[in-house]
Amino acid sequence: MAIVIANPAVSTTTGWPVGFWWSELTHPWFVFTERGYQVEIFSPDGGKCEADALSDPRDPSGYSESDLISLGFISSPRLLALVDDTRPVSEIEVEQFDAIVVAGGQSPMFTYERATDLQRTFVAFHEAAKVAAALCHGTAILRFARHADGSLLATGKTVTGFANVEEDFADNATWEMGALERGKHLMPWRIEDELKAIGANYVQAGLWRGFAVRDGSLVTGQQNFSAAETARVVCEALGG
Repeated sequence: MAIVIANPAVSTTTGWPVGFWWSELTHPWFVFTERGYQVEIFSPDGGKCEADALSDPRDPSGYSESDLISLGFISSPRLLALVDDTRPVSEIEVEQFDAIVVAGGQSPMFTYERATDLQRTFVAFHEAAKVAAALCHGTAILRFARHADGSLLATGKTVTGFANVEEDFADNATWEMGALERGKHLMPWRIEDELKAIGANYVQAGLWRGFAVRDGSLVTGQQNFSAAETARVVCEALGG
């Protein structure tokens, strides 16, 4: 299995550092390794990756303090070293992997438009009839992933991803904390709106509900609470 996490970036809407989301790496890792799959971690550019602070179970906010799977992963020097030195997506050999899983976090919304190696690799998995999966804001890849003829991979496909009701919740929470000017948004665009705009059949299960959907070899998960569910659907697609 190839899991792709986003490289660090700076939000153009808030100026805050943004990265990947811990549980969207660690929960699929746990599901896959429990089933005997070998997992490798990549990022579009390679190198050290940083997680969004709220996804860290040690963060003072306590937002993710119940995420013991991520805490266990972070506490393992061997596993943490994999995040500190990811391989670039350009090194993925499609024939060597059963599936690609693109994790989310905030960074994909600002960086995946220019992640052309990731776009091509994601499409290559799909065209090879291998599982191509994306989760939460990692589904941003579907806005840009095109076949060689220029058609978008997601057009006509049933997909999910971070929902508008969840974006509204996140915006409102940030406004109430005084961390964002009221009326401004955390994200520069919205997954649900854009997937619908490109002709995908976007579906979702409601606010913060774990949900994943499969359309052939394309698997998508709604948000961070869907990470394990997405991994299970990937395994089902692989017959395991």
